Amino acid sequence: VQLVESGGGSVQVGGSLRPSCTASRDTLDLGSKCMAWFRQDPGKEREGLATIYAGGVATHYADSVAGRFTISQDNAKNTVYLQMDNLRPADTAMYYCAADTPPYGTWDDEERYTYWGQGTQVTVS
Repeated sequence: VQLVESGGGSVQVGGSLRPSCTASRDTLDLGSKCMAWFRQDPGKEREGLATIYAGGVATHYADSVAGRFTISQDNAKNTVYLQMDNLRPADTAMYYCAADTPPYGTWDDEERYTYWGQGTQVTVS
């Protein structure tokens, strides 16, 4: 099973991007999983940014992106989005989506996720 991200790119400070993450519904129904976005800069640990629980019942955000990033899901398209506004140079990283059913309270632990995408680069300057 492979998640596919797209929608990264280069943007100026204060700009916006909306990466997306999708999979074939035959292989993985994203609406039935906890979906999360992570990012990683070379030499740094992978950081959990946002999650949306199965069925869209709740969302959580890291303090570093709360109020600027919004995670959402379109079940008809089997796609999850990360709306990123007011971007800063510190947001520059490779962004990954992940899917699984992690225990409550561990959404930002990368070890809890089985399915990952290949990443999409976001550069803010």
